[in-house]
Amino acid sequence: MILDIVIGVLGLAALGLASSARVVKQFEQGLVFRFGRVQEALRGPGLTLIVPGVDRLKKVNLQIVTLPIPAQDGITRDNVTVRVDAVVYFKVVDPVRAVVNVEDYRFAMLQVAQTSLRSIIGKSELDDLLSNRERLNQGLELMIDNPAVSWGIDIDRVEIKDVALPESMKRSMSRQAEAERERRARIITADGELQASMKLSEAAARMADTPAALQLRLLQTIVEVAAEKNSTVVLPFPVELLRFLERASAHITQQVKPVEPGEQPEQLPG
Repeated sequence: MILDIVIGVLGLAALGLASSARVVKQFEQGLVFRFGRVQEALRGPGLTLIVPGVDRLKKVNLQIVTLPIPAQDGITRDNVTVRVDAVVYFKVVDPVRAVVNVEDYRFAMLQVAQTSLRSIIGKSELDDLLSNRERLNQGLELMIDNPAVSWGIDIDRVEIKDVALPESMKRSMSRQAEAERERRARIITADGELQASMKLSEAAARMADTPAALQLRLLQTIVEVAAEKNSTVVLPFPVELLRFLERASAHITQQVKPVEPGEQPEQLPG
């Protein structure tokens, strides 16, 4: 009889222990609500005991949570329709405020992130969304962090993942980039022509001072042409000889005057 009572007491004790024992994981903290009032002492990782029927244990995850923000449609400040999505990394630093101050902190964070992202889209220009994301990430993080502080949540980082543009805008940007590259190519070509003309002018001035350099250049040209296996024969004609003939022809023209009817032609001297 006594043995049965002892066994019954032990069974009730084991049942009570099993109903009051709770296990808190390493990355969690436990909040104890006693008659609906949260206790100041938090339960750390490991085995913890609560009063059955009186206490209720609420576990809060302290790991960094990755919260993707669905793509939001918006119009930038320069009137371009875009679709932007982002991701928020946050963690709970105050389990009491995260559980007591807000009903569902994950859902609340998602709504705040969506609203802040749409606000950032409306305040930014398209070029900033495409090339200056670091500053936009900081601004977006600051907008989300303001209400999150009162919820006991710390924002680790916020990043804009992708910016989707309309097809017409993509084609316009492609044409703009092509035109810009063509402009640069023309400027580079014109700059090369200018530098080449300056060098050719210097070379011409140097050859004018030393006529023998021109003859050497002509001989070099003949050597280069002769190296090619073709049937074309190039005979360079000195430019100085053409100028000499031109001057001689002009001199003779000045000395010989046209003969009037009835006049005898003048005889050249000598």
